[in-house]
Amino acid sequence: MFSIGRLSRATGVKVPTIRYYEEAGLMPPPDRSAGGQRRYARADLDRLHFIAHGRGLGLSLEAIRHLLELSDKGRDCTDAHQIAAQHLSDIRARIARLQRLETELERLADTCDHAPGAPCGLIEALGDHGQCLGEH
Repeated sequence: MFSIGRLSRATGVKVPTIRYYEEAGLMPPPDRSAGGQRRYARADLDRLHFIAHGRGLGLSLEAIRHLLELSDKGRDCTDAHQIAAQHLSDIRARIARLQRLETELERLADTCDHAPGAPCGLIEALGDHGQCLGEH
């Protein structure tokens, strides 16, 4: 059996986050000692590792909840694959947006000649969205 502190150290998940996952229903209510302290089994440790790994991959709590339900019910991987594919699509869209932002910010930063007392092209461009080349 694990205390909440030991579970936290074993997974790298902070104690308040573990409590939050319990309140959110991602973790089952733990057993309690005679003194009322939370006690976790190996299955709880494995489940928390699963949640932490999913969060590390950027999955939403709802996606993780769905994946846990699929795992708990022993379903085939079709639904899990759809969740992963959607998340991957979202990540690729964010990467594309960040690349557009990088290009635009780099271009705007290059408008500034850094001359003391001269107007700053970057500040002027930030004040006038019309100077941007694309949507961001």
